[in-house]
Amino acid sequence: MIVIEELSKRYGAYTAVDRVSFTVEPGTVTGFLGPNGAGKSTTMRMLVGLTPPTTGTSTMLGVPYSQLPNPGRTVGVLLDASAQHSGRTGREVLKLGAMVMGLPDSRVDEMLAVVGLSDLEAKRRIGNYSLGMRQRLGIAHALLGDPEVLILDEPANGLDPAGIRWMRGLLRSFAERGGTVLLSSHLIHEIEVIADELVVIGRGAIVAQGSKDSMLSDAGTLVRSLDQASLATALTDTGLAYSAIAGGGLIVEASAEQVGMAALAGRVVLTELKTGGSGLEDMFLELTADDARVESELERVAS
Repeated sequence: MIVIEELSKRYGAYTAVDRVSFTVEPGTVTGFLGPNGAGKSTTMRMLVGLTPPTTGTSTMLGVPYSQLPNPGRTVGVLLDASAQHSGRTGREVLKLGAMVMGLPDSRVDEMLAVVGLSDLEAKRRIGNYSLGMRQRLGIAHALLGDPEVLILDEPANGLDPAGIRWMRGLLRSFAERGGTVLLSSHLIHEIEVIADELVVIGRGAIVAQGSKDSMLSDAGTLVRSLDQASLATALTDTGLAYSAIAGGGLIVEASAEQVGMAALAGRVVLTELKTGGSGLEDMFLELTADDARVESELERVAS
């Protein structure tokens, strides 16, 4: 379990993270979403002791990360796949990690197999790795100590579609075994597919959080038909409020079952019916419309 309470980070007059609080439960994947510069990476760095918080606390399994006796055996972390020694081989990086954690060399071979890096690839220097290979190596290092908690910042960067599907299955399996996963990603579709819980941050503050199902259900139901006029009439006759969206389709303030029954009563054939409105992406953009920035405020202040 990860517990974050009133966590803040200020740089002079600029507040990068403002009193962030949320909990990540065992057995779940929690998606951490926000525009560039919203405070996601700063929050995750504070969780693992790389950035000291100005105020607030965070704990992993009941204690601060800094007080864990052998952190890698409890918490697996991947914050930047590019931050690896380019002159070392993939195998050397994992062997050093195994030595620090007191693990046998056999664990290195196990993790290389899990992430799909061949023996030949493991012997190559990281400077010659693609970004996708670095991501796989970073995930292998995060899993090396058989942790109970995973904290991953943009782990899908550089992965091809097959790699993204592999990562999705890996994290889902980890959570189903009782593991705790905090996952940041700009690939909103991937978060929508894999996450159980959502935390949305904008300008350093939490703007929404809760279960994915409840948050998407609050967005209404998306419905489309080849005969939109008849569909609109059927919804009106049933007393269901709706609004049109760009590209065709209607967002209805009702459950998918209610919309389906209204269409059936009006003898309207539906081509699409989906809870969650037009999906997580639209909900995310709506929640963070006032917070999106081309560059982070911190970068602007520092320049």
